[in-house]
Amino acid sequence: MEIAGYIVSLLIGISLGMIGAGGSILTLPVLVFMFGIDPLAATTYSLFVVGVSSTAALVTKLKQKLVDFKTAFLFGLPSFITVVLTRRFLLPVIPHTFNLDGIIITQSSAMLIVFAGLMIVASLSMIRDKSLEKTKPVASLFSLLLQGATVGLLTGVLGAGGGFIIIPALVLVSKLPMKVAVATSLFIIAVNSLVGLSVDLLQSTHLLNWKILISVTILSLIGTVIGSKLSVLANPVRLKHGFGWFVLLMGTYILFTEAIIV
Repeated sequence: MEIAGYIVSLLIGISLGMIGAGGSILTLPVLVFMFGIDPLAATTYSLFVVGVSSTAALVTKLKQKLVDFKTAFLFGLPSFITVVLTRRFLLPVIPHTFNLDGIIITQSSAMLIVFAGLMIVASLSMIRDKSLEKTKPVASLFSLLLQGATVGLLTGVLGAGGGFIIIPALVLVSKLPMKVAVATSLFIIAVNSLVGLSVDLLQSTHLLNWKILISVTILSLIGTVIGSKLSVLANPVRLKHGFGWFVLLMGTYILFTEAIIV
């Protein structure tokens, strides 16, 4: 099972390198189901992998001067703050079990069920054919700030980057071209992940298995390089759709599996 996990780790980086989003949604399921890491601890691992991988993918975008720092600040500030508050104060008080009309759901199962739902939403966002750049922009600063806080909460609780939320928001609200939105999204994801990871390390919440963490991260980095090279050759729309279907299948599988356990 670990071999499959390493293969998917490579795919995570390839996705980040090619389309700037989507890959991080696979990190937590890979760590939980293929490496046997506790879901809550896996969010810390995910922050590390996503933070390092997105930073690597960001380097090329910075050289190309594609990052819109003004928009990154407006979207990122509420996002960064929410990540810190979530990792510092919200996660420690989440109950270990939930009682829903006599049905006991553990914290781990609840997290995976929520994450599976998130994967399905993300996959549908990637599968749909609608072109964001042809959609009428919605000029609302409040909407941008609200979505930034939403991404921060998402990153803080589940360790996901949230690129599938960030990119549409930057295109539709900030009117950024797609290439600039992807680059700016990578910047926000990188900072969010590294900020959340810093909070965890300062709190010493979990003992990390550095062998697995470094191996997954290195493979993801290699995938990022491959993805960046392939991005000029492959059809990004077809790639996004194919990856979206893959994420949809995984999300459905996790939801089905956890529903049976509950």
